[in-house]
Amino acid sequence: MVSPSAFLRTLIVAALAAVLAFAPAHAQQVVTITTTSVTWTFDDAGDEEGAADSDEGVIDEDAALLDDEALAEDADFAATRRYAPAATLATLGHAKARFGPFSVIDGATVRMAGDVTSATPRQFAAMLAAYPGLKRLEMLDCPGSLDEEANLILARAIRRAGMETVVPAGGSIRSGAVELWLAGVTRRAAPDAEFGVHSWADEYGREANDYPANDPVHAEYLSYYREMGLNDAKARAFYALTNSTPFDDVRYLTRDDMARFVTLN
Repeated sequence: MVSPSAFLRTLIVAALAAVLAFAPAHAQQVVTITTTSVTWTFDDAGDEEGAADSDEGVIDEDAALLDDEALAEDADFAATRRYAPAATLATLGHAKARFGPFSVIDGATVRMAGDVTSATPRQFAAMLAAYPGLKRLEMLDCPGSLDEEANLILARAIRRAGMETVVPAGGSIRSGAVELWLAGVTRRAAPDAEFGVHSWADEYGREANDYPANDPVHAEYLSYYREMGLNDAKARAFYALTNSTPFDDVRYLTRDDMARFVTLN
């Protein structure tokens, strides 16, 4: 015989079960918003391995970091030309394997097209593990970086791998991709290669020129240039040129423009 209290508990449990059976299911959606600071930058290879030119004076720090009007107004620098590489680059061969923006062409050559994301350094490492003989990175159409920290990690990995970086005929690299080209142990560029640069901006929209000349953020970028072989004067001069163009704009430099700052192989 069932006691009244036990019977009551049974009725309560049954009622709750009925309510739950007909209650709508609610899924909780989690949205992650990531804000990144994208820097567009620099180029490379010149007077290498840190030896300062004897005929170059020391550039004023304020001018070098913030506003070098002489460079910004220099009519000798190329105007903006195109925003995409030549269509013929699509016919340069079929990939044996793909790792994110990288396409392995043969045992020594890999081509890059696309942005750098947080996953790109891992993709690069996986590619080198599968194809350890890769020594030539051809940069076809590289808009830049969606994750600047990952971009610098990738740049240093390119340098450690002893790779040559190349912008082939019709190639276009912009923003953080110019940093990657700088990372090559040797660097090459076709006569019609283009290099798009502008100021970096942080997650609050502040650009390089919004920071004091002595702010540590500038030293971080200049240190990278020196690490990749630019002497101090040319590192500062190139940094000034990039920061003379606002973040939401782009300034294209030619191969000859780049040769004013770095040595091309």
